[in-house]
Amino acid sequence: MAATAASAATRSYSAFPTPSPTRLSPCSTPLFLKTNQKPLHITHSKNPIADIISTHKSSENVPFLDADDDDKPREECGVVGIYGDPEASRLSYLALHALQHRGQEGAGIVAVNNGVLQSLTGVGLVSEVFNQSKLDKLPGDMAIGHVRYSTAGSSMLKNVQPFVAGYRYGSVGVAHNGNLVNYQSLRAQLEENGSIFNTSSDTEAVLHLIATSKARPFFLRIVDACEKLEGAYSMVFVTEDKLVAVRDPYGFRPLVMGRRSNGAVVFASETCALDLIDATYEREVFPGEVVVVDKDGVQSLCLMPHPQPKSCIFEHIYFALPNSVVFGRSVYESRRAFGEILATEAPVDCDVVIAVPDSGVVAALGYAEKAGVPFQQGLIRSHYVGRTFIEPSQKIRDFGVKLKLSPVRAVLEGKRVVVVDDSIVRGTTSSKIVRLLKESGAKEVHMRIASPPIIASCYYGVDTPSSEELISNRMDVEEIRQFIGSDSLAFLPMEKLQKQMGGDAPSYCYACFSGNYPVHPTGKVKRVGDFVDDGLSGSVDDGWLKESRKGAGVDVSKLEWKKEVFNS
Repeated sequence: MAATAASAATRSYSAFPTPSPTRLSPCSTPLFLKTNQKPLHITHSKNPIADIISTHKSSENVPFLDADDDDKPREECGVVGIYGDPEASRLSYLALHALQHRGQEGAGIVAVNNGVLQSLTGVGLVSEVFNQSKLDKLPGDMAIGHVRYSTAGSSMLKNVQPFVAGYRYGSVGVAHNGNLVNYQSLRAQLEENGSIFNTSSDTEAVLHLIATSKARPFFLRIVDACEKLEGAYSMVFVTEDKLVAVRDPYGFRPLVMGRRSNGAVVFASETCALDLIDATYEREVFPGEVVVVDKDGVQSLCLMPHPQPKSCIFEHIYFALPNSVVFGRSVYESRRAFGEILATEAPVDCDVVIAVPDSGVVAALGYAEKAGVPFQQGLIRSHYVGRTFIEPSQKIRDFGVKLKLSPVRAVLEGKRVVVVDDSIVRGTTSSKIVRLLKESGAKEVHMRIASPPIIASCYYGVDTPSSEELISNRMDVEEIRQFIGSDSLAFLPMEKLQKQMGGDAPSYCYACFSGNYPVHPTGKVKRVGDFVDDGLSGSVDDGWLKESRKGAGVDVSKLEWKKEVFNS
């Protein structure tokens, strides 16, 4: 077995719920949906990947599912890593709190104490998984942590990261944000060679690749493993004496580096995590970079010659917190600018501007200021609604949305309202919001969306529906407007979005808006009702593209080192 269960040197505990604004240049040298308002509108897909999969079944027979009332793409993970602080696990716990928006279904921390990796993972929010007594079991000055979004299921707990495994030369823990598009082929090859998998997560394949690598020392095993990976990965690893951060050559998912006043080095998915634990933001981990931290300091390498970075534009539209700096840009400033563009490109006579909270607020502020119309809180969001609730026997229309969003009649009654949201996915939630606003007295409702139409699924670590379920993939703007019932509808134009990103525009991934994938999905193509589970879900033979691509190799002999000063 390539990667064994935790060795004697690894103890595991399982718990159930009880700052520069300029983007740094990447290393450039070879270093180291049920709809009842309107019948299903069938059109040719705007996404070429969807065309491939739509022929397996007549479109008229495609069942549309009840959409989640929070009809948004979901970021799947957040990660943190800390080296050189005696309270590493507690700081990781706090950092995971700051990253909770990136995953609410599971959390875990692995700490290193006297060369022993100790793990605690659980299902639920960070505050439900950890408490004082559990954190007391995680001493040490080095730790990694992970928050995860996933669908519910019997296999969830075993898929909660970080993962820890023992192999011939010691133990290693890993936390991963992203998704490997060639996971299925990697798993098949590893199983053919005798590897045994305990989870359905693509992250486990990374551990097997490290364990079977012949490279020395450990960081070269990571380099060797990453040569075989395709897709998105921002990962933190921990061994008995090292903390390693890695980002894929395209830089799809964010990963930043910071430092505390005592010299401790911190890695996190967003700068908001650094802020909470008093760490100073230093820079991004570059696309294709490996950063090794140990007693000798911080050493930086690049994996391989890599293409133009393709960072996820949706981090700036929806995923990241507004107070974060992501890919070298302020998320708040980006969203405010998107709102201003909407006011310029799609003006409308209105009396008040409101937002769909929370992600639409900053764009709505930008729209209101540019339009010279007051911004008010026309919708109040409840932050105390879980994913499940008990509905009375007599059905309440739009019950799920009403639980989460409460309209303010004093703001809406008799008014022409512009409502700003970050995106439309299936369109089901938008139609309910429009109806809610009109039932509360709004005279007109004008929807403004602070992103281009989403026509394609994401395969790089974001849980999106199949392209067949994406309303913008099968309807034009006017058809969507009729479906959701608004008086007008406008999206952020793609060309204006790219212009706003300036010189960095080519460095972003727009696949969900264009269907042009930087790394072609060679694994499971999403179909109606599918979900992303960080790896294998459903039948192995159902929906897999019959195509394989070899990962680019790297001549490790050409690796060069760049050392930074580390004050322990």
